Amino acid sequence: MQQTTNTVQVQAWNGYEGAHWAAHHDRWNAVNAGFNEPLLTAASIRPAEHVLDIGCGAGATTRLAARAATQGHAAGLDLSGPMLERARAVAAEEGIANISFKHGDAQVHELPRAAFDVAMSRFGIMFFSDPVAAFANIASALRPGGRIAFLSAAEPEGNEWLTALAALKDILPIGGFGAVGGPGMFSLADPDDATGLLHRAGLRNVRAEHIQASGIWGRTALEAADFLLDSGPGRHLLSSVDPATQARARRRLTEDLGAHETGGAVRLRSTGWLLTATVDA
Repeated sequence: MQQTTNTVQVQAWNGYEGAHWAAHHDRWNAVNAGFNEPLLTAASIRPAEHVLDIGCGAGATTRLAARAATQGHAAGLDLSGPMLERARAVAAEEGIANISFKHGDAQVHELPRAAFDVAMSRFGIMFFSDPVAAFANIASALRPGGRIAFLSAAEPEGNEWLTALAALKDILPIGGFGAVGGPGMFSLADPDDATGLLHRAGLRNVRAEHIQASGIWGRTALEAADFLLDSGPGRHLLSSVDPATQARARRRLTEDLGAHETGGAVRLRSTGWLLTATVDA
C-alpha cells in the first residue's frame, strides 16, 4: 500500500475489524444490501464507463458496478488487505473480468487523473482524517463532468443496531459510542457538514438525500446478537467487562432483538445520506 495518513483506520481494517468483515462478507452485504439500489440509481453507470469504488471492502458494490459497466471497468480501492483479498477471490469465482482492486488510502493514494466517469461508495467515506483532501483527491480522478454517488451514515438514532447496543448502557461502558463526529462512522451524519465538505473540495451540484433501508443481521435473535457483539464495536465493548457481564449483555441483546425477528430473519433499519455531486465539465 502507498502512503497513508489514516493510521488508526489502517490498523483497524487490517486487524480484527477487516478480518471479521472479510470472513463474514456475505453477512455484511445482507446488512447493507438495501442501500444498493439507491446508490446504483444515483451513480447511473453506463455500459462504457469507468467506475471508482471508494472503501470497496470485499467488493460487493464493485462487482455490481462492473456488471453495469459491461464495456468499461470498475476499480475498487480500500485500506483493508484482508477484505481486498476476499474481493479478488470472489470476483475471480464469479468470472468478472472488467474489475480490479487497489490497496490504498483514498485520501492520499496516487489516483490516475481524469480516468473515471463515476466515483461511488457504500459507507466507505466516513473515516478520513481530512475529508476535504480526500474528496479533492477523488474528484481529481474524475473526468470533466464526472459524478459522485456516496453513501454516509445518517443520524445515529436512526440505526436500530446502534439503539440496541445503546440500550445496554447499564451493563456495558457505552460512553460516547455512536457520537456524531469524526473520523468515524458518524463523521458525516450532519448533511450540512457533509455537503459543505464536498463544496470545499471543489465539487458542484452537491445534494444530500436522506434514505433508509432494512438489513438482515441474522436468522434468529441469538445469531444476530452474536454477530453484532463479535463485530468490531461490540467486541470492543465486551472487552471492557468480565465474562459474567459479557454473558448478561448477550442475553439482554438477544431478548431485545427478538422484537425484530420475523419470517426467519432479524431485520434492523439503518439510515444514510446519499450524497451526489459533479465535477466541472
